[in-house]
Amino acid sequence: MIDFTEAPDIVAPKLLGCILSFGGVSIRITEVEAYLGREDEASHAYPGKTQRNEAMFGPPGRIYVYNSYGIHKAGNIVCWPADRPGAVLLRAGEVIRGVDIALRRRGNIHPTSRLAQGPGNFGKALGLLIEHNHKPVVCSKQSKPGSFTLIEPEDVPEYVTGRRIGITKNPEPKWRFWIPDDPTVSRTRSTT
Repeated sequence: MIDFTEAPDIVAPKLLGCILSFGGVSIRITEVEAYLGREDEASHAYPGKTQRNEAMFGPPGRIYVYNSYGIHKAGNIVCWPADRPGAVLLRAGEVIRGVDIALRRRGNIHPTSRLAQGPGNFGKALGLLIEHNHKPVVCSKQSKPGSFTLIEPEDVPEYVTGRRIGITKNPEPKWRFWIPDDPTVSRTRSTT
């Protein structure tokens, strides 16, 4: 079972291949990025606790949702012990259940591999709202209605790591993790 009290860069690759289910949609996670709180200038928690980022301060194993570009809802899973902020951004995934629901939320997107490609699209396909901040992620062998359920794979898939994308502050650490050659992963695949 994933230990969400570990550092985000330790938790991040363990989320690859996991299935996150909520509201009739299940997404196999294929790409994530780690954000290390007060130690990471790119993290929302870097300047300290605010109303917007308070979910990042714990407890661990909860959802942190934020508005991206004022229109998208991006989702994270909070890591590290309470009061030590950190999170793993859910960047991309494959919708494996509830494709019809995800299509209604996203519009008529084809190919369907793009339904949850990118953090905002992942959030929209899953139905994330700001009100979901602080909701627990339940680790289970099957989906639990009304809960964010995380089902771990039998084995962590092979993955690669590289610089985070879409940020200008502290992009150098290789805290982006993804399943290679997966069509759902963000189109920018640089490993430099």
